[in-house]
Amino acid sequence: MRVALLTYSTRPRGGVVHTLNLAEALADLGVDVAVWSLARGGDGGFFRAVDPRVHQRLVPFPDREHESVTERIVRSIDTLRTYFTPAEYDIVHAQDCISANAVGRCIRTIHHLDQFTTPVLVECHEKAVVTPYARICVSQAVADEVRAGWGSTPAVIPNGVAAQRFEAAASDEGTAGRRRWRDRLGRYVLAVGGIEPRKGSIDLLAAYGLFRRGHPELRLVFAGGETLFDYRDYRAEFERIRAELDLEPVVLGPVAEEELPSLVAGCDAFAFPSTKEGFGLAAMEALAAGRPVVARDLPILREVFGDTVTYAADVPALAARLADALTPDPVRTAAGRTLARSLTWAAAARAHVEFYRAHPISA
Repeated sequence: MRVALLTYSTRPRGGVVHTLNLAEALADLGVDVAVWSLARGGDGGFFRAVDPRVHQRLVPFPDREHESVTERIVRSIDTLRTYFTPAEYDIVHAQDCISANAVGRCIRTIHHLDQFTTPVLVECHEKAVVTPYARICVSQAVADEVRAGWGSTPAVIPNGVAAQRFEAAASDEGTAGRRRWRDRLGRYVLAVGGIEPRKGSIDLLAAYGLFRRGHPELRLVFAGGETLFDYRDYRAEFERIRAELDLEPVVLGPVAEEELPSLVAGCDAFAFPSTKEGFGLAAMEALAAGRPVVARDLPILREVFGDTVTYAADVPALAARLADALTPDPVRTAAGRTLARSLTWAAAARAHVEFYRAHPISA
């Protein structure tokens, strides 16, 4: 079986992490798999090393000055369409709107549904849901949204989790890595995903303004942040509120793949106030590291995480739950690690192979 997995970037975002881990797990099963991606800004490879059994097909995609988000997305679709060679594969599997629009007939994983107002982006999003001949979602809640909005019934195949990496970072063998972050940051609450609307960054900043009154020794740390979209207005509002509240969060930006587990394992609490998610991989990794997680009270997160995390519906509740999370809860910690261990990429790959066999491109 020859499988092409397509993603829109070489940089660390949830869909890209999913694509690489799935590709490597498929290779473990003997699948001939290639990952196609736009190499943005002259990237020479993915954000991490990739198993050499996985073929990498990187499409040059240089940056352009003064290009709008809409123009960049249209160019992304056109560029990937020009380079992609669908006849080489038995299965073409797109992981996002850009690649689904670029390749035509394909399987699509719908990680989450977006809401756009720009006509071109609305059309792009719609076509990426409607045009694929088969669909996968990583949670039942997203599958239900697709069924309610478009009448189709996607299969549900949960994400895997590289739990061992994060468990190791939290163990004795990871002490030095955690200490390096503690020496640099002190005690901290961590959010991974950058400063953007979907990640609820401003709500977390406001919650930290309340939370720090009782815990002035804890810092708020944001890691990650690669995105296609222009969030300058949101970040300007973030900065305005930061100054108004006299807060000094630490914004790390992208963190090297080998350093991320120790950063997660070293935090006192992991904040996950996203307003929209398809699964919540970063929070699941925090559970693997034994860290208490405070999440936005969303149906999809309750489906995925159950009682292994605590939930907050608004800023005051988020501040209160973060304060509560500083008191260890061994039962919840053990349950979180058990959940993270149960979600393997091997199981996800086996489920994908079964799906591919049931949905050949020639059907």
